[in-house]
Amino acid sequence: MTDPTADYKALCRREAAGARLTMLPFLNAKPSDSGRIGPECLSQWYRCYFRSDHHRFSSAEQYMMWGKATTFDDARSAQVILGATNPSKIKKLGRGVAGFDAQEWARVSHGIVYRANLAKFGQNEELRDYLLSTKDRILVEASPVDKIWGAGISAEDERLGKPSQWPGTNKLGFILMAVRAKLAESD
Repeated sequence: MTDPTADYKALCRREAAGARLTMLPFLNAKPSDSGRIGPECLSQWYRCYFRSDHHRFSSAEQYMMWGKATTFDDARSAQVILGATNPSKIKKLGRGVAGFDAQEWARVSHGIVYRANLAKFGQNEELRDYLLSTKDRILVEASPVDKIWGAGISAEDERLGKPSQWPGTNKLGFILMAVRAKLAESD
């Protein structure tokens, strides 16, 4: 998988060259009232079960925070995270990982999130089908407060279709597009 920052720069070059970009914003993990799978499943907080690294996970967020704890050899936090199911609580637990090093996390986190989502979408057929149905759309985590994993803007922001104007780098969106490409290869 390429570095999401490089993917962001490549997208900005496509925009500058006048390419037609079709965005698919997502944020909320709440399932739709219709029960149909939609953009909500792209969220790290979306509840679905998958297995990886000899454990069962309830969300990609849980895998990410467990991966954070194991990266920094915090076995206690890793166990507590595995026992939790509420994504908000899991995120809070992840913030308390002992021995955390921001530079190291920046280096390894995109690989962890990639593996989480490859397992999530690879093991859940309905989610996989939805992700593949997004085809070549640009997946954008439309979080106005997240400038690392998200684009730093809301879905309603007029800058949504202009990646060069995003305050954030949309790492999660680029990782999901890499997962989509990998799953499409095996079709």
